[in-house]
Amino acid sequence: MAVTFYDLSSASGLKKLDEYLLSRSYITGYQASKDDLTVYAALPTAPSTEYVNVSRWFKHIDALLRISGVSGEGSGVTVKGSLVAEPVATPPAADTKASIFLMIDISIVAAAAEDDDDDDVDLFGEETEEEKKAAEERAAAVKASGKKKESGKSSVLLDVKPWDDETDMKKLEEAVRSVSMEGLLWGASKLVPVGYGIKKLQIMLTIVDDLVSVDTLIEEHLTVEPINEYVQSCDIVAFNKICKYF
Repeated sequence: MAVTFYDLSSASGLKKLDEYLLSRSYITGYQASKDDLTVYAALPTAPSTEYVNVSRWFKHIDALLRISGVSGEGSGVTVKGSLVAEPVATPPAADTKASIFLMIDISIVAAAAEDDDDDDVDLFGEETEEEKKAAEERAAAVKASGKKKESGKSSVLLDVKPWDDETDMKKLEEAVRSVSMEGLLWGASKLVPVGYGIKKLQIMLTIVDDLVSVDTLIEEHLTVEPINEYVQSCDIVAFNKICKYF
């Protein structure tokens, strides 16, 4: 039976998760898996050290993502926005935070960092007005057609690899972020050493599933001219369904 967690942006939700991790190194099983990525993606920020077990687990998963990625299958986990029996205020419409992966039914994925400084932004950022508008446009189109159409969003973590150690990584990132299309939102990024003085760009993006194909994004935008002057290849490190619309 899948493990279920509620409202990980609240103190009560973090406390339950902390108690759960008291005797566990991972969310399920004995190695890092998709289940760990699902819970990691649902946390709006790095947890306070007040939650000792959650903080220890979060730092470990964060380190794995930066070094080698996570590929274990897991047993299944669900993260929901709030406890059913607990009255909560209606969340702001824009409150929504990571191949691999797992469908999760989630109401609130994360509260985003509000600072514009890229260095301070979490990898799993808040849904923006642009994303909200795209979702509203899809809903209107479905209503107009008289059909019930399923749609959703996904969080994707990409490794973008340069040609060599002489590649200007700042220009590489600028080139990657220059790709713009409806349903695509670039998130936070970091440079990760891979050896011999070479670093790769690890960047988060959120896509609207009906509008953006990651394979098409890579094959027709990120690895063709003029961006391929800097980019040698791209790999999907993590691909998680973060919400569904009906």
